Amino acid sequence: MTPATGVRTRGLLSSILGLGLIAAIATEPIAAAAPEGRFGWPLQPRPTVVRRFDKPAQDWLPGHRGVDLTGAEGQAVLAAGDGIVVFAGTVADKPVVSIDHAGGLRTTYEPVRAEVPVGRRVARGTRIGSLEAGHPGCATTCLHWGARAEGDGRRRHEYLDPLGLLHLTPLRLKPVRP
Repeated sequence: MTPATGVRTRGLLSSILGLGLIAAIATEPIAAAAPEGRFGWPLQPRPTVVRRFDKPAQDWLPGHRGVDLTGAEGQAVLAAGDGIVVFAGTVADKPVVSIDHAGGLRTTYEPVRAEVPVGRRVARGTRIGSLEAGHPGCATTCLHWGARAEGDGRRRHEYLDPLGLLHLTPLRLKPVRP
């Protein structure tokens, strides 16, 4: 073997090994990466938002204290984040599930037939119930998903847009101007 042949052979061998490595990486099952943020969609696949959040000026005034998401009757409803089930029952003839999360946040899901008992610790993505038809204001079956910052002795609770929990767009900070 001449020196030139040896160089070409090593170069060809390196290329083949490199391609083999790329092929092995491409065919290797990809481990599920941890999802971005602490919260995720309560329905999978990602639903369409039918009606957006419309915060009332005062708690007792009209508004829409959550978002309505398209779904199908019987579809699995998932915990949007880690927490503890604090309510699983009926409110005004609607089945509701509520979960308390760290930091004084509560999410609610309706109409959902609960499959988890009160007091159960759930992780993000845990099935908490099944979606039922009949949410007022939706032409099709949809999930009403709400979020609220729980008040303490000094402040009242505040309704929040649950879509803000998802970090759908990157956060960009702007400089503060005096």
